[in-house]
Amino acid sequence: MDYKQALDYINGTSWQSTKPGLERVSALLEKLGNPQASLQFVHVAGTNGKGSICAMLASVLKKSGLKTGLFTSPYLSRFTERMRINGKEISELRVAELIEEIQPLADAMEDHPTEFEMMTAAALLWFYREKCDIVVLEVGLGGRFDATNVIPRPLCSVISNIGLDHTAILGNSLEQIAFEKAGIIKENSCAVLYQQGFEVMNVIRDICDMRNAELTVPDFDDAELQFDSLEGQVFSYRGEAYAIPLLGEHQIYNAVCVIECVNVLRRQGIDIEPSALEAGLYAVSWPARFEVLHDDPVFLLDGGHNPQCAFALAEGLRRYFPDSRRVLLLGMLRDKDCKAVADILSPLFGEFVTVTPPSGRALSARELGELLSAYGKPVTVCESIEEGVQTALDIARESGGMVCAAGSLYSCGRIREFFYLK
Repeated sequence: MDYKQALDYINGTSWQSTKPGLERVSALLEKLGNPQASLQFVHVAGTNGKGSICAMLASVLKKSGLKTGLFTSPYLSRFTERMRINGKEISELRVAELIEEIQPLADAMEDHPTEFEMMTAAALLWFYREKCDIVVLEVGLGGRFDATNVIPRPLCSVISNIGLDHTAILGNSLEQIAFEKAGIIKENSCAVLYQQGFEVMNVIRDICDMRNAELTVPDFDDAELQFDSLEGQVFSYRGEAYAIPLLGEHQIYNAVCVIECVNVLRRQGIDIEPSALEAGLYAVSWPARFEVLHDDPVFLLDGGHNPQCAFALAEGLRRYFPDSRRVLLLGMLRDKDCKAVADILSPLFGEFVTVTPPSGRALSARELGELLSAYGKPVTVCESIEEGVQTALDIARESGGMVCAAGSLYSCGRIREFFYLK
């Protein structure tokens, strides 16, 4: 089996089963010798920011001299981005070898594992065979029934900011969604929770009490911005200064959650020097999160795709580009709250360009254009992402403005490739 055959096999399997549960992935991992039982984990769930938290944590742990696995989703440009050790992606050959090993085991199961379950199993097997000291594991969807929740008790569970997303699967209220996310918190464990509304925090606290889990909630009032530019931010937290290249107030709060997670790991005997924490935060790279891709005109890329992300993006635009004329390049998935995102972003832009993300769940550029036309501003519908980027750049050049691309992570890889960033 070569890499293309491996991807064809994986992509030919549904991403999610109609029967939620951990039975399939547990059975598959048992056939593989339960590699997860020999690994140590930090498990990260949430609606927004969990990828950034994972990237920061992995960077810090690597700087500490630990062989660090990182499992995230979705990817921007390459499937291999999902699995990394010390920042280096898995090779295409290794993906093919792992899937070739897993395929006959999966095909022999009466209830066939999903795409995500097989990729989770492949990642855990790879991390085990590569003898990782610790693995940062990002939840795919929800938490309670997510395939990653097959792991034993982690060193720490981290729950990032929670919002209304995937409501058809996780529930229509913040309390229901918080309950699903909190499913990763295990008995007699440790958890860190992003400070947020009481409706979420009360659910998480109750679950921690029931499971005898030690909960840490950082106080964001203790985080103070010291310096801010398009190159990054410097902030202080409880008397110590840190620098991060990621932009936006929410990234400071994500970093604070990482700092508290590091404190939890230290209490469990993981040696993380203060210098490693500082260096890891400073060195983190996490593309498509308020990322400036081009200077003349400015082209900003943000993978925000729900109302919470849109609020954070709007705040960043007002902070970093307060007086700019702005063009919005937007592509969205049909199952997102497109109207709410448009309501939040539309006042900040003078013109819209729409594209269709490369996903079977995409809202077409034409339909999105019709939605945006209600705001009374010019809308250009484009046939491809490349055409959309060029059109938005042309409009911005003519008006002396900037471009902001947002709405879906699925478009981000193609947009970055337009600027030769891969």
